[in-house]
Amino acid sequence: MFVMFWIELFIVIICILIGARLKGVGLGIMGGLGLFILTFFFHLKPSNPPYNVLLVIMSVVTAGMALEATGGLGYLTYLAEKIIRNHPKKITFVAPYATFLFTALTGTSHITYSLFPIIYEVSVSTGINPEKPMAASAVAALQAIIASPISAFTALALSIFGNYGYSLLSLLKIYIPSALLGTTASIIACTMLIQNKQNVNKQPPKGLPCDDRTSCINKHFSFLSKISTVFFLAGILAVIVCSTTYFRPYWIIKGFKVYLNSTYAVSIIMLSIASLMCLFCKAKPYNMIRGKVSIAGIQAVIAILGIAWLGNTLFESNIDYINMLLKKFIIDNPSILCFFLFIVNIITTSQAATLKMIIPLTLSLGLPAKLLIGFLPAINSVFFIPNYPTMLAAIEFDKSGSTKIGKFVLNHSFIVPGFVSTFVTLISSIILSRLLL
Repeated sequence: MFVMFWIELFIVIICILIGARLKGVGLGIMGGLGLFILTFFFHLKPSNPPYNVLLVIMSVVTAGMALEATGGLGYLTYLAEKIIRNHPKKITFVAPYATFLFTALTGTSHITYSLFPIIYEVSVSTGINPEKPMAASAVAALQAIIASPISAFTALALSIFGNYGYSLLSLLKIYIPSALLGTTASIIACTMLIQNKQNVNKQPPKGLPCDDRTSCINKHFSFLSKISTVFFLAGILAVIVCSTTYFRPYWIIKGFKVYLNSTYAVSIIMLSIASLMCLFCKAKPYNMIRGKVSIAGIQAVIAILGIAWLGNTLFESNIDYINMLLKKFIIDNPSILCFFLFIVNIITTSQAATLKMIIPLTLSLGLPAKLLIGFLPAINSVFFIPNYPTMLAAIEFDKSGSTKIGKFVLNHSFIVPGFVSTFVTLISSIILSRLLL
């Protein structure tokens, strides 16, 4: 078993590395190839696919697709742009918080692609080094994912920890303040460590956010696009409210109350919100599948399907040996798990996939769910190697060249604010989980 496990693990790691290099849906399809090798050649029994998390992600993405099709996503971008432009001298502080807010509301860092050109333009026009707000905003978007009630990460965390009595509200009261503290720390780090350039004289782009040509400030948004935004935000509120059992439907079975599964509740609500946008806001189903949200959603679904299924198959088939290893290294010193989560997520580049691979296994060892909830922000490590789409977008949109990848690759613009933000978020999460859960 010892030799075979390490051979199988080597295959999994190779598939993950190649998938990460391919980008896009590469991670998921390479997970499928790895699963084929382990199943057909090593005779491992495939685990059950991650149905619950895929159900939630697909439902949330569907609502996001409808929001984009009605122009509601553009309207949210307009609101973010308005906030940023109204405080040009404070761009280093305002931009990351605006990015955090709207990423958390939409559940995806996709919205940052629309904000980076604005951040760059305002920075250049006020003589501020664009690297400061660009780097801080890219890191803020990563932290916002764990603080979003409708992100893939949160959906999966709820599907796992909901079985241990923790609601979405329980998770959010830990992760929202922790992520905000981490974002604040990264802003301070950028302000203190990145120097202003005296001659920032590159011509700013003529605004790219809404349709890659014109700024949202000059774009007219219909009444229906605003109504669709209201529907979407109401859906998020309903998801949070229904995270507590008191507001969920229930049935009396053999004298006991049986509440609707929280995963099903989230999925039903978000699909209903999408239907309301189609019925009342003229979201055309054909246009929904052609937007950027659908592309990002498909990538997330395929990545989790392939990598999480591959990782679960490896772990479940070698559960006894892995339990022995984890008991030896983690049970006596659980904090090592933080480092493990950090490293694995660098490889997978998917917070949700890493969560699905590691956390159920550690829970099976008897580690307290409350402890693991506190450790989860360690999973925010995709900034380490600057190949994540939001990082690349920040570099691409900064025409001054200040936001960059250094000569040695790892000495890039996001490395310091990323470490500072993740460390502060992790410590805050550990403390808050002990105090509030």
